Amino acid sequence: MYKKILVALDNSPADESILPHVVELAQRFGSAILLLHVADGFAARCFDQLKLAESEEMKADRQYLETVAARLRGGKIPVETRLAMGNPPAEILKVAEGENCDLIAMAGHGHRLFGDIFHGSTITQVRHHTTIPILVARAKKI
Repeated sequence: MYKKILVALDNSPADESILPHVVELAQRFGSAILLLHVADGFAARCFDQLKLAESEEMKADRQYLETVAARLRGGKIPVETRLAMGNPPAEILKVAEGENCDLIAMAGHGHRLFGDIFHGSTITQVRHHTTIPILVARAKKI
């Protein structure tokens, strides 16, 4: 059913809310997992245009992806990682479609009305612009 699952990670404790669900699905369906983090700071958004060097934040994001991937690979799940740069919803959609993913998995922060107005909602933007099914797990409050 799900051959490739894209997991959008934001390098926060919220990621731990979605990972158990994705691992269960991957084990049950024999799915591959693509872990994606979208760096969206100044250096990431202007990386190609200004020919910038990878920032320390981007290096830390790449290391985070590899750490999570190693943990999942320990459970015999095929895992790839990708660090994208730019606008998170646009990059999630571009990678999911380009990699022929069957499912997009994300953790929801549950900002509510004012938080979504001020911060925007990546989940809302993704779900309005894709036909790929989306799995959302509510992030645990810390």
